[in-house]
Amino acid sequence: MEERVRVKVCGLTRAADVAAAAGAGAAYVGFVFFARSPRNLDPAAARALALEVPPGIVKVALTVNAEDAALDAILDEVPVDMLQLHGAESPERVAALRARYGLPVMKAVGVAQAADLAALDRYAEVADQILVDAKPPAGATLPGGNGLAFDWRLLSGRRWTRPWMLAGGLTPENVGEAISRTGARQVDVSSGVERAPGEKDPARIAAFLRATARRAEKAS
Repeated sequence: MEERVRVKVCGLTRAADVAAAAGAGAAYVGFVFFARSPRNLDPAAARALALEVPPGIVKVALTVNAEDAALDAILDEVPVDMLQLHGAESPERVAALRARYGLPVMKAVGVAQAADLAALDRYAEVADQILVDAKPPAGATLPGGNGLAFDWRLLSGRRWTRPWMLAGGLTPENVGEAISRTGARQVDVSSGVERAPGEKDPARIAAFLRATARRAEKAS
């Protein structure tokens, strides 16, 4: 049987969210540190949630163009396993942060058209993983978590030297198609499993994980 698709549930804000993600079989959980996001946490709140995560699940800190001082404050307090950079961080910045903190780094790259794919190759040279997300629309206040998808056909047949994860507008209803069209073995969901911005729905989290499992079974 083909290896199951690994799921990251991002933007957790409550202990119940952590329990729902872990119980459904998530491989990663994500905590957001970005003031404009409805999923934003301060380090103390994130630490309390991180301590609830069962062993074996990767804890990810999502930041956006954060300065070293802000990252120090987060990582000194919150026991995470990976840093996710979701802003305009350059490849040089990615490499510098990997060296500074000794943590694996996932770099998010927004995609809307074929010309955007070249950036994925550049970041794959310096990041431990790349996250292929939908590029936010003009004027958007959030770099991700907007519930928007992109044309998955752009990724058909594409592979990189690093592990990669698909994000952007994924839901329990469409994740199977997204996996089929892209060949993704890892997927990221946030708004697609929420009742309201920042409020996760345990039933939708479970449905999302079931949908990825069904897709893997069909491919085996």
